[in-house]
Amino acid sequence: MFVLSNFLVAAAQVIGVIINVIWWLIIIRALISWVNPDPYNPIVQFLYRTTEPLLIPFRRIIPAHKIGIDLSPIFAILVLMFLRYFLVNSLIDLARTIQ
Repeated sequence: MFVLSNFLVAAAQVIGVIINVIWWLIIIRALISWVNPDPYNPIVQFLYRTTEPLLIPFRRIIPAHKIGIDLSPIFAILVLMFLRYFLVNSLIDLARTIQ
């Protein structure tokens, strides 16, 4: 059973790292949006391609044109925080109970 426990801990840590990377990509994209970024810059294109699929569902729920500000990064970060605190911690707790 220790193999399953170790697997769950490793999976939780990998999921935590992935969530942190996505979190930082969204923050960097939000900061870059405050200036006028060059849309042909490969870094800007990478940020848009990686974060846009995560932000589209939130833009459908809360359209920016009605409010005047795009709140989708804030809601995406809140969901990522929830996943980090709930999912990762639940997997680690489950691994502890299996031992």
